[in-house]
This record gives sequence, C-alpha cells and structure tokens, in this order.
Amino acid sequence: MRLKDKVAIVTGGGRGIGKAISVAFASEGAIVITAARNPSKLDETIEKIKSEGGRAKAIQTDVSDEKQVQRMVAETLNAYGKVDILVNNSGIGGPTAKIVDLRLEDWNEVLAINLTGNMLCAREVLKHMIPHGRGNIVNIGSDGGRFGYPMRSPYCVSKWGIIGLTETLAIEVGEYNIRVNCISPAAVSGERLTNVVMGRSKATGVPFEELMSKIAMNYSLHRPTEEAEVAAAAVFLASDESSGVTGHTLVVNCGHHIVQ
Repeated sequence: MRLKDKVAIVTGGGRGIGKAISVAFASEGAIVITAARNPSKLDETIEKIKSEGGRAKAIQTDVSDEKQVQRMVAETLNAYGKVDILVNNSGIGGPTAKIVDLRLEDWNEVLAINLTGNMLCAREVLKHMIPHGRGNIVNIGSDGGRFGYPMRSPYCVSKWGIIGLTETLAIEVGEYNIRVNCISPAAVSGERLTNVVMGRSKATGVPFEELMSKIAMNYSLHRPTEEAEVAAAAVFLASDESSGVTGHTLVVNCGHHIVQ
C-alpha cells in the first residue's frame, strides 16, 4: 500500500474528484479526513470507504472560513496526531458570464473558495508539517488555469492562482522536506461538467447535446478525463513514488486542445 497509515485531509471530498481521491487514498492504506460544506455528501463518501474496509472521518468545513479551517485541522490532529497529506480540492464553478456582466459578489465567492481556501488549508497544515520536517500538499487546479476561458473569468483566475500558489509554496517549504504539487485536469466527466455545460447552453442558446459533442472533439482521446484518472495522479503525487517532484503541475486532461 503506497499510503499506509498516512493521515490525509481531502477537501471537497463529498463528491466528484474529491470523493474519488478520498476512496483511492483509503484503498492505498491512508486514514482519510474528508471535508466539505455538505454533510450528507460527506457521509456518502465515508460509508463507501468503510464498506471497502478503509478508515475515514468526515469534518463539515467551509474552506473560505478561516475559523472552520483551523477547527478542521485541529480536530484532525486531536484525533490522529498528525497530518501527512493535504489535498486542496474544494472548489466551485462559478457563474457563466462575460466580465462586463459579472457581479462582484460572484467573483468574490469563487476566489474565496477556490483560491483563498487553498491558502488557508495549506497555511494551517504547514504549521504542523514544518516542525515535523515532512509533508505533502496536492492542489487541484484546472486547464482553466492554464488558458483563457471566456465567460468563466472568476474560475479561470482562481485556477491560475493555484498554480502560482503551488510553485511559491514549493519554494518556501522545500527545505522542510515538504513537497507541493498541482494536478491540472480539463473537463472531468460527472455532475460538475454537466452543470457547467448546462449553464453555458443557457447563456449562449446552443443546445446542450451540441456543446457536449464539441467538447469531446477538444480532446485527443475524444473524451473528457475520468474522476478515477485524476485520483490515480493524486495517489502518485502523494506517495514516495514522486519523491523528487515538487512545484510541478501535472496535466491529466486526455490531450485537451482547442479545435479551430
């Protein structure tokens, strides 16, 4: 088992990529703390992990709230005495709108959850990791943080920021034997992709099925990435198999490109 007895916090662990990562980590022997705002979704993740013989604990947390993040880390340390791994996965898609039509409150909400939340979680676990001289942080970015993304500016900016945060943290904490990396998927099959495409369909008037067909053609493999494929990359980056990798953004996107 590649993560045997490691204590891992996975934010946004109630659904989608976060759930897949939580389950994959547990299957590799980790004790998984899943955190998210929706307690019922967290319970579903915990039940799945435990039904497969894994160890897990749920902590309801809004990562944009500093005090809730501090409580999440404190509860983890009280229960298990350490934090070996942090996966910063919590995030929202935000609005589908041109900047000229964007509401400030929507912009602020996306950055608070997608970017500030990552910083807060990293800051709090690093207070434990640095004195112990070890640790591993994996941030979940997006291809939306590598290229311009019309009508999704808050999301795009927040994900660009995650790459900058990853590289900066890796430099700051490398001397303490702490690695920090990022995973950059493009669209990932599942509920969030469906919601995003439905939003774009509503905003543009283009039928949902037509948009999904066009999306498939934007990938060399003619399909979006699967949640399990992102989870496999997270296991690699969290394990000793990637011991020489830090400050890196690993692209897991099925050959995403833009068809002209």
